[in-house]
Amino acid sequence: MHTKLAAITIGLIVAAGSSWAKTGETEQDIINRYLKKTESKHTRRITWASATFRFDRINRDNDYNKFANYSSNHFSSTDIPWLGDAKSFGVDLGMFVGRKMAWSLGGEYWLKLGTNQSGPLPYTPPSGSPTIVENLVSEVKVWGVSTSVQYYLLNPPNKETLLSLPAVRISGMAGFYQVSWEVWDNYENLNLSTSYPEAINTTFKGSAPAFALMIGADYPLHFGNLALGVDVGMLYLNFTNVAWYNPTDQEIVATYAGTTDSRVDLNMTGIRGKIELKRFFRL
Repeated sequence: MHTKLAAITIGLIVAAGSSWAKTGETEQDIINRYLKKTESKHTRRITWASATFRFDRINRDNDYNKFANYSSNHFSSTDIPWLGDAKSFGVDLGMFVGRKMAWSLGGEYWLKLGTNQSGPLPYTPPSGSPTIVENLVSEVKVWGVSTSVQYYLLNPPNKETLLSLPAVRISGMAGFYQVSWEVWDNYENLNLSTSYPEAINTTFKGSAPAFALMIGADYPLHFGNLALGVDVGMLYLNFTNVAWYNPTDQEIVATYAGTTDSRVDLNMTGIRGKIELKRFFRL
């Protein structure tokens, strides 16, 4: 019995050796094949990190621009410029969740919008006597965080070569943004509780959700797994709750005609373009 079992075992070993010999596969080949399978198994995700620059052409028909026109009429030697174009910088971190689908998180900070002019500037408030403004400030700051989903229509990155061909994608973004707005000391705001101007000013603040739809492309730079991304689309971002509160918790707002109906919403909606330098990774 033991003799038969030994003979069968020897036969299997010889047959296996013969099979390896026929295929020309050495022991090192077997090890390399196993390592390749192991590496492929552990490469589960494609990720990326990017530095971004965004350019927004804000819709000219907005409350701030009405505010600028109204307020400029009360200065005798200067005007308050409109909000027109906005620029911002940010970072994004992304990960593929399917062969063509990716998800990312990011943040951005907008460069200051508005004006900051040195006086003295003659100013006549709507309900007051002529005065002098030493520093005409009307500056808007915006920053926020967002999440996006991208769907690649053409040439998505793959685990073997990452991005080797120009790719086309569409994306949708949702975010949460904050705004602060500094105005000059002599500006007459509106107390919603009393319907009278407040005697002092401080920073108007607000928050709002943001949404964007974009179409874009990624171009491989064939160096260091880098790519250049370009996007264009529409951004919706409208701050409708811009205000500050006095010590008695009364809401103070800015208006473009001195009435409740002319409360200023900081509407940043418009056409958006984005350029990003991306680097892809394997995890």
